[in-house]
Amino acid sequence: MNFAPSDFADNDLQAPALLERIPAEVIDPPTRWSRVRYIAGLDPQRDCQEIGFLLACCEFPWDTTRALELALLRTFGVAKGTPLLTRTGELIERTQKRYDDTVLILAEILENGFDHPRGRAALRRMNQQHHSYQIPNDEYLYTLSTFVFEPIRWNANYGWRRLSANERYASYYLWREIGLRMGIRDIPGSYEALERFNVAFEREQFRYSDDNHRLAIATRNLMLGWLLPRRLWPLGAVPMHAMLDGRMLAAVGLASPPPLARRLTKGALRVRARVLRHMPPRRRPRLATRVPNRTYPNGYNIEQLGADRG
Repeated sequence: MNFAPSDFADNDLQAPALLERIPAEVIDPPTRWSRVRYIAGLDPQRDCQEIGFLLACCEFPWDTTRALELALLRTFGVAKGTPLLTRTGELIERTQKRYDDTVLILAEILENGFDHPRGRAALRRMNQQHHSYQIPNDEYLYTLSTFVFEPIRWNANYGWRRLSANERYASYYLWREIGLRMGIRDIPGSYEALERFNVAFEREQFRYSDDNHRLAIATRNLMLGWLLPRRLWPLGAVPMHAMLDGRMLAAVGLASPPPLARRLTKGALRVRARVLRHMPPRRRPRLATRVPNRTYPNGYNIEQLGADRG
């Protein structure tokens, strides 16, 4: 795979480390199904970082981004955790910066690997942010579980193909390792056990609070602002709400969309998936660390990411 020098003009002028480990014919495959066959030959635990890179950056970059945005929103349904999030002001008053910081920290880990110097630096920066607060272990664990299961659930409904068992288990092993390096305790020892925790936690902890609502509104409006003028936000909010289940909508106090709007939104995403299935494969990875960023248009250093730097 050949890149122009400008592709890596920011940060350390190097291609992401995981990109260097993957054969060129997998990054630039001859057919839509070439990467599927390659991933099938990998080990989901040993090769979880490579599989995670291919899924997030090559196979499903748009879908992964949308799914992780839903994962962020789902954490706002946990009423016992949202008072801290509103008290810091980051997600209410500096929503774009907090969003960009989170995207870039995770992207540094996913694109370079958690053993690479940049991946380790991003993990260290994330831990510095979190350790400033008393956050219960179960809330860390729930957030981690959303990073595993929301992309899997999104792909099952709207991806151009479903993830294989190999890919699903790789996601579990990838995020489990990241969680261990964050100091999260009692991570369930299997994919299935973590999924049971995720479902049970939502059933027990999702309930409405005003803090939940404020966070959800700020984040929803941030996303609407990327696409629409303010006067059209009420219209744009309808398909966004259509992507959330009833329990989630109730927990954050967002209006349920009309049934027709829900059907149309989901139907449009499924049409997109069918079209993509018959299109040529993506031949350049989408790298979140290399695309224009609203908060850091001139590039960034990992140590400047996060709340206490501004």
